[in-house]
Amino acid sequence: MLAILTLAPLGASVIFNEYELSLRYLVVILVLSFFTIPLLRLPVPTQVQTNEALTVVALAFILAPLFMSFPLMGEGLSFLDALFEAVSAITTTGLSTLATVEDKSQTFLFARAWMQWYGGLGIVVLSVALLMGQHMAARRLVEPIGGAEGLVTTARAHARRMLVVYGVLTGWGLWVLWAILGDFSSALSYGLSAVSTGGFSPSDESLLGLDTEIARWAVILLALGGAIPLPLYYLIYHSGWRQALTNRDLRAFDMELRALSLMGLVGGGILAWRLDAWGAASWAESFSQGLLLGFSALTTAGFSNLEVAALDPASKLWLMGMMSVGGGIGSTAGGIKILRLLIFLRLVQLLIERTALPPQAVHKPRLAGKVLQEEEIQQILLLIVLFGLVVMLSWLVFVLLGEPPLDALFEVISATGTVGLSTGITGPELHPLLKLLLCIDMLLGRLEIIALLVLCYPRTWIGRRAQFR
Repeated sequence: MLAILTLAPLGASVIFNEYELSLRYLVVILVLSFFTIPLLRLPVPTQVQTNEALTVVALAFILAPLFMSFPLMGEGLSFLDALFEAVSAITTTGLSTLATVEDKSQTFLFARAWMQWYGGLGIVVLSVALLMGQHMAARRLVEPIGGAEGLVTTARAHARRMLVVYGVLTGWGLWVLWAILGDFSSALSYGLSAVSTGGFSPSDESLLGLDTEIARWAVILLALGGAIPLPLYYLIYHSGWRQALTNRDLRAFDMELRALSLMGLVGGGILAWRLDAWGAASWAESFSQGLLLGFSALTTAGFSNLEVAALDPASKLWLMGMMSVGGGIGSTAGGIKILRLLIFLRLVQLLIERTALPPQAVHKPRLAGKVLQEEEIQQILLLIVLFGLVVMLSWLVFVLLGEPPLDALFEVISATGTVGLSTGITGPELHPLLKLLLCIDMLLGRLEIIALLVLCYPRTWIGRRAQFR
């Protein structure tokens, strides 16, 4: 599949007459084809285990940047910087160690945006693996309507539907941006990065590279569309808006949509208040800038419309919280995910309520009318703890190597949440060890940590395969 996807930047390099890059992309395609064509003869399994699905996706996210680093090195980048750009692209993060991208070729700019686009779809496929065998609301997002096929067939049908949804959303976004910008090349670069909540830009100034406020809002709204669970688009189209969102099994996702909108508005409003207090712009400009930056952080798109390094500590801390939360489950966004946060807050509320109940009272945790299963509660709490652990350990390494504590924490959360906003620490002069650490953080964040742990777990590779009946 990666060989097929690499045909796009190969074609772009030919169109732009950048034949040296064409040769590099051709080498990648030939090498991938050499190793994968013999595998096509293997029979397709009728069933897959959850750990097998997670392992396949994890390997895809690790191997793809390694292969794509080679053509990126054609721009004069070192292997480490090329690897960083590739990891940042495929994990849809948007951090960059480059001093400028405006001196890079058109093929390079397209390739980064293209990698973010298919990396964004890859995380939706990962969500299928994570949801296998989970609660009914999750299975309704994966299973074909009215069907009862095996997990392989189910996943294949789900992937086809998500590809269609993703394609329609991308096409709509590109059409709107092209109409606003009048330049298809810019619309393509911003559009592919926005719908994948990636954040790469053909301009060093990110959103400020766009001339109008309408264009900036169009990019952020497209990113917001990518941060909404993609399966909901299909269910709304198939069943209608009211029936899909009033379905008992999917009511939690209606709550997630409302929370996403509310958190974006409130979070952006608080940032606007801080910007107004800063006094650098009028209230109207601060309000617009605050909302843009707030939704950019919450959707994990990572487009910037101002210099993040110049923000006061309180604004940076607030942005860190929004970046950690992220968008919806089954979307292209990163972070912990809003639904998991809602479940965690519900558990905290339940813990408080139980202090006022008699010991023999039974008070089961519920969200949106559904009883939360113990297995999903354990998984959510584990993911939140692991996310925090990864952030803290990475932050300690940054601090030990002399980086400013607050800015270092911001950078680590941005990488682990696959956001891409930066205080300026990430750049050409960043210590090589910290560049590698951020690459690991981006992969852990995009794979939601569990998939990478499953890949590294010895019993994933050694032991008997479970028997299906």
